[in-house]
This record gives sequence, C-alpha cells and structure tokens, in this order.
Amino acid sequence: MSDADRTYILFYEYVDDMAERRGPYREAHLDHVQAHRYEGNIIMAGALGDPPTGAAIVFRGVGPEGIEVFVNDDPYVKAGLVTSWRTELWNVLP
Repeated sequence: MSDADRTYILFYEYVDDMAERRGPYREAHLDHVQAHRYEGNIIMAGALGDPPTGAAIVFRGVGPEGIEVFVNDDPYVKAGLVTSWRTELWNVLP
C-alpha cells in the first residue's frame, strides 16, 4: 500500500502557556493548515484539550516525509510553541 492510500495522524505537544502565547502566530498557523486542506492532504485538524495542550492533524495522501515538511513550515513550530511532535499510521477501518 502506498502513502497515497494511507492515513496518518500528526500529534503536537504544546508549550504549557499555549493559549497566551499563540496569538501572534495563530492566523498564520490556521492559514498553513487550511492551505493543506485545500490541497486535499489534511482531512481533519484541531486542538486537544481546554486549554489546548496539543493538536491532532489527520493526513491522507501524504507520507511521513511530506508531513515533516508541513511541520517544519508550521508557524507554531517556527515560533517554538510545539515542544514535540510525532506521526502515527492510522489503520482506518473500511
């Protein structure tokens, strides 16, 4: 099975005070996610927790290397708001 047929979840862990620090970068981050949604690579995304402690972003049609490119271009990552991230293959049932 190729990456085009696989689904991956990208998990972010955020800094403790994310809600207070994300303001200057939030619009650019959301634009970054939206651009990949329009391309069809992201099918679902959202923050985890209230206040947010991380995020989950679901990719389809792109593999780990492409997701790493997404991460490295993400304004939250560039600003140091993401403390760690990982990608997991999600074996979605038909």
